Amino acid sequence: MTTVQTAPASTVTAEAGAAGRQDYPNLEHRSGTQRRRRLGPGRAIPASLAIGPLLLVVVWIVTSQLGILDPRTLPPPLDILRTAGEMWSDGRLPTNILASLKLASISLAIGVTLGLALSLISGLSRIGEAIVDGPVQVKRAVPTLAIIPLAIIWFGIGDTMKIIIIATSVLIPVYINTTAQLKGVDLRHVELAETVGLSRGQFIRKVAIPGALPGFFTGLRLAVTISWTALVVVEQVNATSGIGYLMTQARLYGQLDIVVVGLLVYAVFGLTGDYAVRAVERRALSWRRALGT
Repeated sequence: MTTVQTAPASTVTAEAGAAGRQDYPNLEHRSGTQRRRRLGPGRAIPASLAIGPLLLVVVWIVTSQLGILDPRTLPPPLDILRTAGEMWSDGRLPTNILASLKLASISLAIGVTLGLALSLISGLSRIGEAIVDGPVQVKRAVPTLAIIPLAIIWFGIGDTMKIIIIATSVLIPVYINTTAQLKGVDLRHVELAETVGLSRGQFIRKVAIPGALPGFFTGLRLAVTISWTALVVVEQVNATSGIGYLMTQARLYGQLDIVVVGLLVYAVFGLTGDYAVRAVERRALSWRRALGT
């Protein structure tokens, strides 16, 4: 009688794993450690958002020092820093920055809230989509500059008109991106919610809103930038304060350095706002495993 000896299961598993690695060397074998992905974008670079702007500043400094860049076209960075320091010390810069920040933040809050609410109405109801989507698409097709004359006639030339112009510009990217992501929620999640008996409110809180968050944050990033872009336009309409007002006055008197200081302020706040939204997005969507994470 012949006795058949059977190898231990661990030995068989190890041999199978070794054979698999030899036959398919690029196959990922999970062993509790993270392997660097050859086809991915690579590891995250610390403070990567600031590298591009810093390179532009370096090019600006070098071309100014070599005389390639005409100071009548763009003053050297040291002149801009000197002007910014003088404006800060005499109080012009901080006062007007606070005025712009107040107007932009109020408009951004209103626009984002409206955009999110309209996207939920349009994304979760066919009737809501029929009512809401058309007017929003019409507003998206009409430039902000074209609306200003009508807004002045309707709301005057005060802060109310400016807030309405910025808020209606801000809600567009929030609405478009959130609605698109909301309609892309997996139908199986909806069927599961119906199976477990979730109410309409529970479905919105636990399925719809979490599923739409990636699109919402994309729209929010665009909204932050658009709020400052629209602010540049509205602050030139009968304004008595704000960065746009400073730039308009400087343009009338040919003060190019002050115009550049205003542009840099807009750029810094736009970049800072985008970085803040990205930080909140990473924390809110920490559960997501994607190529860029």
